[in-house]
Amino acid sequence: MAIISSKQSDADEGADKPVQEAVHKKAAAAKKAELSAKKTDLLQSEAKPAELSRHEEGLRPSAISDYIGQKALKEVLLIAIQAAKSRQEPLDHLLLYGPPGLGKTTMALILAQEMEVDCKITTAPALERPRDIAGLLVNLKAGDVLFIDEIHRLSRVTEEILYPAMEDARLDITIGKGQSARTRSIPLQPFTLVGATTRVGALASPLRDRFGLVQRLRFYEIDELTQIVLRTADVLKTEVAIDGAEEIARRARGTPRIANRLLRRVRDYVQVKQLGAIDQAIAAEALTLFSVDPCGLDWTDRRLLTLMIENFNGGPVGLDTMAASTGEDPQTIEEVYEPYLLQIGYLQRTPRGRIVTPAACRHLGYEAIHSRFALPDAPLFNLMSSAEDR
Repeated sequence: MAIISSKQSDADEGADKPVQEAVHKKAAAAKKAELSAKKTDLLQSEAKPAELSRHEEGLRPSAISDYIGQKALKEVLLIAIQAAKSRQEPLDHLLLYGPPGLGKTTMALILAQEMEVDCKITTAPALERPRDIAGLLVNLKAGDVLFIDEIHRLSRVTEEILYPAMEDARLDITIGKGQSARTRSIPLQPFTLVGATTRVGALASPLRDRFGLVQRLRFYEIDELTQIVLRTADVLKTEVAIDGAEEIARRARGTPRIANRLLRRVRDYVQVKQLGAIDQAIAAEALTLFSVDPCGLDWTDRRLLTLMIENFNGGPVGLDTMAASTGEDPQTIEEVYEPYLLQIGYLQRTPRGRIVTPAACRHLGYEAIHSRFALPDAPLFNLMSSAEDR
């Protein structure tokens, strides 16, 4: 029988200690590398397909033939796609502008699908440093589509990097500082830049002029929105009658994003109440519960108009006075609520302030207020001719 002394066992344990420490160090290094990789992924300026909402990814059409509305835009882009494919060249740079929610991102994804290339999605605020945009441009393959949302918010340095990249497929970088600084040009693969903006006037003129196609997206008609609601309902596996889809489309402010959002709220209402298929009566009942009236006005829109009618006799009212009366920020009133009220003719801007129109009074159940500051409904040339007759 072999007898092992305590000294020998202590020696074995001492010999195992360096091995154990090495194993622990290796595991800690692997964990640290994994955490670093996760942080790097989180800080990437590029949005990966997995990061997109599953609902939005399913609702977006994948082909230009499935895209509903924007007929003039689709005809222009179909010609550009066919011409680029016949020449085996990438599509020309495209600038899409218009109100939010009209399908600019969807159109960029469709273009990449039609051209059979990849689409890299990013936003202008994510491209703060030159290396952010440089990394995206270097990794692009031939013909790829680079989509930059809110492109009017690009920094001046990032814009200047895009100029040679868009025109000559070249990336100019500066190495060193001071007298030892030198410029080096890196060739890039030819690519297509698709920019989306809600404020095309805020875009720098040199950048705007470098886009070969500049197209505006318009608001959708009720029949187009009805088709979008029916298609979305089919994707969401929700039963919707045609009159129910028309009721939702009528209250969507001409915007597909709002139409899909209202459809989800009505679907929740029907599911909880167990009402079955969505028809016109159910859609109207649900949207009334969510404070969306037949013209698409929400509670804040109606409150703004009601305060102007009851407290200021319909106007004119200054922006700061409206903000103080409603408790809203002046910028929020001017950029969020006023545009739609101006589009449907419920509000007017005059040098003296904002004025509620007779149409808004009738919609809210008030008698029409005729202000001497309101703009006339008759065309200007009719007024001039009547003045000459007198």
